[in-house]
Formats: sequence, structure tokens, C-alpha cells
Amino acid sequence: MRVLVVNAGSSSLKLRVLDEHDDVESERDVDQWDAGDDAEAVSSWLDAVPPFDAVGHRVVHGGNQFHGAVLIDADVERALLDLASLAPLHQPRAVAGMRMVGRMRPGLPQVACFDTAFHRTLSEAAATYALPREWRERWGLRRFGFHGLSHAYASRRAAELVGRVGDPELRVVTCHLGAGASLCATRGGRSVDTTMGWTPLEGLVMATRSGTIDPGLVLWLLDHGGLAVGEVTRALESASGLAGLSGIAGGDLRQVLAARAAGDAAATLAFDVYVHRLRRELGGMIAVLGGLDALVFTGGVGEHAPEVRAAASELGALLENVPTLVVPAREDVEIARQVRAVLAVGP
Repeated sequence: MRVLVVNAGSSSLKLRVLDEHDDVESERDVDQWDAGDDAEAVSSWLDAVPPFDAVGHRVVHGGNQFHGAVLIDADVERALLDLASLAPLHQPRAVAGMRMVGRMRPGLPQVACFDTAFHRTLSEAAATYALPREWRERWGLRRFGFHGLSHAYASRRAAELVGRVGDPELRVVTCHLGAGASLCATRGGRSVDTTMGWTPLEGLVMATRSGTIDPGLVLWLLDHGGLAVGEVTRALESASGLAGLSGIAGGDLRQVLAARAAGDAAATLAFDVYVHRLRRELGGMIAVLGGLDALVFTGGVGEHAPEVRAAASELGALLENVPTLVVPAREDVEIARQVRAVLAVGP
């Protein structure tokens, strides 16, 4: 079965057609996609690619409703839009992608694949915030986790590389490091813990996101700093992380590393804070698993920044004799796999 994989980002659109062996037959990236009706570039590309049998969409947030991939219909679309407050930059655009493909290829089955679904195996202890029970029950507050499609593929690929496919005790930590970043501890290919939580703001320092900070600091900024909620939100999402530390717009790690090599003090601090948090969270993931059998790096930074991999691996005995693997990110393969499972067909 050939599958069209649609990944609608906060501003971009990535399209891939995968053949029966998960090789990419055709691809198209639209750097600035307005999610509107003007889809001429996409339409002309679709007309030129080999025919495909189904469509898989990456959806960032499944909330408490969606625990696995589902066939898309009008009710699913409405439910996804109801979750827009949890992922305002991505959720509406994912639905726009579904509707666009539906107009261009009416009748073709479309499947929603969720970044949060992989983490539904978290224990109650790992998923629960220490908040009032009334709040947790009223609003469904819990740690969801993200990057699940990437973590699922990377952990499965790690099992293949170390020759332990199907081993229920295989302990792997996958490090998805890109503009957004998260770690995931897996046992036997199932998510045990992860660094992101209710939103993708929790956890590691990222390109423009702060990662975990003291909630009391946020309250102080609102109550005593004179900042509005919108100002704080924008700063935590878009002006913090490596960008806020280094002063480099967008927090591109490549530029941070270049500035650090040139002796820039702010860039040096940014790198040091980044890897300190990474090592601290990595140690925590290993502790949750009670040891480690493989460490995996994936994502743009994970794959292409050896300085980060080396710094993250400075954990002494915790990583002694543990194989360190670099696995190219293939969320498209994981999405195609889930599409076939939902439609109950083989390759």
C-alpha cells in the first residue's frame, strides 16, 4: 500500500509518498503554507506523483480522546479542533490539511496519527501532576508527552540495531533533539516516561522554548512583574530557550555553536545550559528505567550535532558499555505503519 504522509507544521507543509517498502517515492515541502484554499502548488504536485491508496496525517495533540490512530471523518475533525487550545499553532493546520486533501482526493481514506498516543502507556505515577483532584478531573489535566511518532520509530529501530527485536525488557532512551526537543524512556518499545507534559513547553531547553521553569516564577511575572498573560506566553514559546540565552534569533543551534567557537560568552552560556538540562533529564530517564541498554539520538540536532551528543553522554558509569546510536528521524515511516494498521492491510 502506498501512503501519502502529510505533516502540517506551524508554518510549513511536508508531503511524502511512501511505497510498499517505506521508501520515499516523491516529496514536496511548502515552507510557507497559509492553510487556506490556495493549494495550487500542492494540487499540481499530487497530480504528478504515483498514485497512492491512503493518507496519513501527523496530529500533535490527541487529548484524552484519541489513544491511537483513527480514520478521519467529520466528527473526528470537530473533535480535533476542540483541542486547538492545547496546540494552537498545529491543530487547526492539521485539520486544514485533512480538508485540503479531502477536496483533492475525495473518497480516499485518511488517518490521523497522534504524537501524544505513544505515551498513553505512561504509568499513573508518571502521567499525573500533583494538582488538586478537582482540577485534574474537571479539565483532564495530565502529562501527555509529545514527539511520540518519532520516539516510536527510533525505539523500534534501536531494537533492530542492537539485535533485540521483541525483547520486553529492552531499555532505551530516545533523544529527539530539534527545534523542539524531548526525551523518552522506553521498555520493550513502550513509553515509560518522557520530558514533555501537558504542553510541549515542559522539559528540555529548546530553540525558542524555555523548557521547565519554576511555576512560581511565572506567577511572579504576572502578579508583580506587570506582564500580561499573552506577553509571558509569547516569551516562553518564542523568545526563550537558546534564542533567549544567546540573543540569536530563532535559537538555531548551528549559529550558537559557531558563536561559541568564536568565543561569544552568551552563546557559550546557552550551550552550557542546554547540555546541563539535557544531561540532568537523561540521568532521570535512566533512573526510571533502572539502567540502560541503548541510547538513541534523532532529530536535526541529535543527528547532526556531535558536540551535543558528546556532552550529553558525559554521564560516567550510567552510560558505561551502553551503545549510542544515531537514528535518522522517520516519522513518515511510523505514520505509514499506523495507517496500514488502521486499514488492516499489509505493506
